[in-house]
Amino acid sequence: MATTPRIRTVALVGAAAVGKTTLVEALLHRAGVLTRPGRVEDGSTVSDHEPEEIARGVSLSLGIAPFTWTTPDGQDYEVTLLDTPGTADFAGAVDAALSAADLAVLVVSAVDGVQAGTYAAWRAAQDVPRLVVVTKEDKPRADFRRVLAELRAELGDGFVALELPLGEEQAFHGIADVLTEQGLEYDEAGRHHDEALPEQVADEEHRLHDEVTEEIVAHDDDQLERYLAGEVPTPADLGRTLAHEVRDLEAFPVLVASGLTGVGVDRLADLVCELGPSPAERTARVRAGSTVVEVAPDPDGPLLAHAFRTVADPFVGQVTVLRVLSGTLRPGDRLVNTATHADERVPGLFRVRGKEHLVVERAQAGEVVAVAKLAGTPSHSLLAERHGPGASMTAAPARERASVYGLALEPVTQSDDDRLSAALARLVAEDPTLVVDRASERTVLRGLGETHLAVALERLTRVFGVHVSTAPVPIGYRETIRREATAEGRVKKQSGGHGQYAVVQLRVSPLPAGSGLDFVDKVVGGAIPRGYLPAVQRGVADAMAGGGPHGYPVVDLRVEVVDGRAHSVDSSDMAFRTAGATGLREALADAGTVVLEPVCHVDVVVPAHSQGDVMGDLSARRGHITATTTLEDGLVRVEAFVPEAELGRYVLDLRSITGGRADLTIRPDHDEPCPDHVTARA
Repeated sequence: MATTPRIRTVALVGAAAVGKTTLVEALLHRAGVLTRPGRVEDGSTVSDHEPEEIARGVSLSLGIAPFTWTTPDGQDYEVTLLDTPGTADFAGAVDAALSAADLAVLVVSAVDGVQAGTYAAWRAAQDVPRLVVVTKEDKPRADFRRVLAELRAELGDGFVALELPLGEEQAFHGIADVLTEQGLEYDEAGRHHDEALPEQVADEEHRLHDEVTEEIVAHDDDQLERYLAGEVPTPADLGRTLAHEVRDLEAFPVLVASGLTGVGVDRLADLVCELGPSPAERTARVRAGSTVVEVAPDPDGPLLAHAFRTVADPFVGQVTVLRVLSGTLRPGDRLVNTATHADERVPGLFRVRGKEHLVVERAQAGEVVAVAKLAGTPSHSLLAERHGPGASMTAAPARERASVYGLALEPVTQSDDDRLSAALARLVAEDPTLVVDRASERTVLRGLGETHLAVALERLTRVFGVHVSTAPVPIGYRETIRREATAEGRVKKQSGGHGQYAVVQLRVSPLPAGSGLDFVDKVVGGAIPRGYLPAVQRGVADAMAGGGPHGYPVVDLRVEVVDGRAHSVDSSDMAFRTAGATGLREALADAGTVVLEPVCHVDVVVPAHSQGDVMGDLSARRGHITATTTLEDGLVRVEAFVPEAELGRYVLDLRSITGGRADLTIRPDHDEPCPDHVTARA
C-alpha cells in the first residue's frame, strides 16, 4: 500500500463525448487491471455500468476506478480516477469529484476543441490543480495546435504544452516530449520506445522547448538566475519546478493521447503521478463554527473523513464513498456524523471499481474508500471520532446548483404512495442537486434539467420499486377580492328536532400582498354569541382555501363580522361555520376577484455576446429586466422578474440560446395581478 505522498486522486472533467470514459479504460488496461479495455458503445466499461448509462451510451454519474501505477523511477502510486459526466444536468457529480480530488484532468477533444462543457468544467475546477489532455488525436479533423490556441484564447494563460503529436488523424503514431526533446514511438500494445525527432517537427519542438523552459523557470527565482547566467536546466529540474507550479495553480500542462490506440496513455499516468500534488501537499478545508480551518493529512492524526458520494445499491443497500482527510480508518470504527449527529459503525471497507467491491483492511489519510450501510450519512458530510476534535467540524459549503427544472409526481398505486417519501429522501441523499418540494398539494421533484429528472425517476423505479406518473408543475395562482364588499351568510334548516340556524353579516376588503387573513370581530350587543365567532373564522378560512370564482385559493383579506343573529336552540358551531363560508363566497362573487400569479427573480450569467438574445427572450416571457452587470472573463449578469408560468422549460431554452454557456438561478419572489388574457388561459 502506498503512503500518503504517493496517493493520487484525480477527477476527469470536461464536455460530454470527449473520451473521458474511454481514457479511463485505456489507463486501467495499461496498468494491467483489465485484460482488454471496454467500449462505451458496448456498455462494457468500468465507469458506465449503471443501466441508465448503458442505455444512453453516456456517463450520468460519478464513476470510480482505482489502480496502481509504477513510474519510470520504480515508485508505486495508488491512483484513483473519478470519471465525471460531461452534461450540465449532472454537474453535481462534477462538484462531488472535485471536492475529493487533488488534481483535475481537463479532457478536450482534438476534433471539437473548447466547448461549453469544457468551459463549465474549467470554471468548476478553478480551485483545484489542473492539467489538460487532448484526446481523439487519431480522429479525422483532429488538430492539436488549434485546440492549444483555443485553450489560451478561451480559458486564459498558464497552459504549458509538454507534448506535440507525431502525426495527426489516422497518422497519429507518437509523441514529441518537449522537456527531453525526444520522440516517443508507440507500438500496438500502447508501449513506447525513444527515437530521434522527425525532421518535420524538430524545429517546432525546439522552439516550443525554449518557450516552455522560459515559462517554467520564470516562476523560480533561483532557477531563473542560473538560466540567465547560461546554465541549462535539466528535464528533471524543470519537472520539479513545474510540479510546484501545478500545485500552486500557476501552470497547466497540456498533454496529448488517444484512448483507443493507447498512444500517450502511459505518459499521462506518469505525469499525473510526477506533476500532480499528493494529499500531503494539499490540506483539506472544513468549518469549525463560522471559521474555516485546515486539516493536515496525517495518517496518525485524529480520524476525519468526507462522504462525497452516496449511492443506493440494490444488493448491499446504501454505499458511502469517503475521502479520509486525517487519521486511518479501519473496520469496526465507531464514528459520528458531524451534521446529522448520527452514530455510525464501519462494518467493513472496500474500494469501488465500477461494479466491483475490493475489500481493504484500512484506509489512511488521502485515500478514497467505500463503506456500506451508513444510513445517517448523506453526501457532503463529515464523519469523525465522537470525542475527537473533528466532531465539532462540518464540511465546507458545497457549490450551490440551482434546481431549475421540475415535475409534479403522482404515485401510481397506494403502495407507491406509501413508499414515495422514503425513496425520494434516499435519492436526495445520493444527489443533493435534487430537491423535493411539498409546498403545494402535489409532490414536486426539481433538478438541473430534463435528463437529470428522467434518470432520477428511472432509478426511483429500478432501485426503490416506486412507480409514479409525471405532469408539469402546477402554477400557484391565487385570488384576492377586487374591492370592498358586504354580504350575508345565512343558514336556516328545520327538519324536525333541532335545526340549524345562523346569520352573519360580513364586510370584506382587500389587504396588501402577503397579509393573509385579518379576521375582526365588530359585533355589538351580543347579536352573535362570542363562542360562535371562532367557528365563523374557520368557515371563512375554509372558503378561502376552497377557492374563489376562478377556482384558486383566496389570500390577503380583511373580514369584519359586523352583525348577525343566533337561535337559542338551533344555532351551533357548524351552522356558523357554514354561514361564514357562505358569506365570504357571496362577497367574492359580488365584488369579483383579481387573479394573482407568482413572479420569480431570475439571475442569468452568460457570455457578453449572448446578452441581447437572453434579454430579448426574457422580455418575450413577460419579464421585467431589473439590472445588468458586467463581470470578469467576458460574462454578464442579467437579472429580471419573470412570471413563473413562463419558466417551466426556461433552463432548456436558455441552454439552446447560449450554447450551454449559462448559469441560471430562479427563486420565488412575489405575486402580481395576472393580465386578463393570461387569466383566461390559466
